Amino acid sequence: MYNLLLTGATGFLGQTILKTIKNHTITTLGRTNANIIANLATQIPVLPKTDVVIHAAGKAHIVPKNQAQKQDFFDVNVTGTQNLLAALENNPPKAFVFISSVAVYGLNQGVLINENAPLNAQDPYGISKIQAEELITIWCKKNNVICTILRLPLLVGTNPPGNLGAMIKAIKKGYYFNIAGGLAQKSMVMASCVAKAIEKVAPIGGIYNLTDGFNPNFKQLSTHIATQLNKKKPANIPNWLATFLAKVGDILGKKAPFNSYKLSKIKAPLTFDDTKARKAFGWQPKEVLQSSWVN
Repeated sequence: MYNLLLTGATGFLGQTILKTIKNHTITTLGRTNANIIANLATQIPVLPKTDVVIHAAGKAHIVPKNQAQKQDFFDVNVTGTQNLLAALENNPPKAFVFISSVAVYGLNQGVLINENAPLNAQDPYGISKIQAEELITIWCKKNNVICTILRLPLLVGTNPPGNLGAMIKAIKKGYYFNIAGGLAQKSMVMASCVAKAIEKVAPIGGIYNLTDGFNPNFKQLSTHIATQLNKKKPANIPNWLATFLAKVGDILGKKAPFNSYKLSKIKAPLTFDDTKARKAFGWQPKEVLQSSWVN
């Protein structure tokens, strides 16, 4: 049995980790509803002796509307990581697991991208995750700590946040449409599978993409959600109409919810290779489309 420190325990993945890891003592750290109350963006907390740190706290991937929101990514994801590492300096753990993102690659399309791809993110979220990875890698090497970085795509599970949550809501209310057939494959992974993997990978270390290995397309995903909700299969907006609407959006500018850039992202495949994880620690996730997770 280990003593674990978990940041971000109130987040989507953090809650799943708490429910999944049962054989160890977990101390949570967060701004609210945690064993240790601290805002890592502004504070260096006092921490107990810990065997394994799971750093899941971070500002989620949203499109910032102003400079202050852009800065939030660096305050939370970079300064927050610096302060956590500073708090651990006098009593380093045996292992450190960082929850990162495939956003570090900075790609809008690609097929089976592996961990050796360059980190070319240009957005504040992706850049902040790159900087946090660098800080952790250097610190772990300096302090002889086993370092694990998990680069995650879209996280799936009950009551998910973000775009997947919005998609479920739209299908429930009957206003979700697939675009141009919804045939573009996207990597995703069950949050519960990631939580289970942490126990296996923490003693090993390394940088890993984690996906469900199937990489469903929008049509398959939306049909699966609709089936679980007992709703009709979502209709499709044909490519010609989607292209027309996107061009209208281009003319309208920033106020338009849809434009050619968003259409290109929707139509392009974006998948990641998890072969390294399968070989290193026996990563065998459930397929998203073979799991029941919508309510």
